[in-house]
Amino acid sequence: MKPITITLNGETRQLPAGSTLADALAAGGQPAAAFASAVNGEFVARDARPQTLLADGDAVFTFQAITGG
Repeated sequence: MKPITITLNGETRQLPAGSTLADALAAGGQPAAAFASAVNGEFVARDARPQTLLADGDAVFTFQAITGG
């Protein structure tokens, strides 16, 4: 299968077809527990990352969750 091209925090990356958000974060060296994530502007919960399949052209972003009171 042909690899897919995504952007991870603005950097272009190639991944094998069928890769998940968890795969992309691991390949990018992101500490998964420390960040929130979004694909194409849509928040993805940590427990949904292994089931979230990525497609060619997807934009993945990680960001530090902000909490307050």
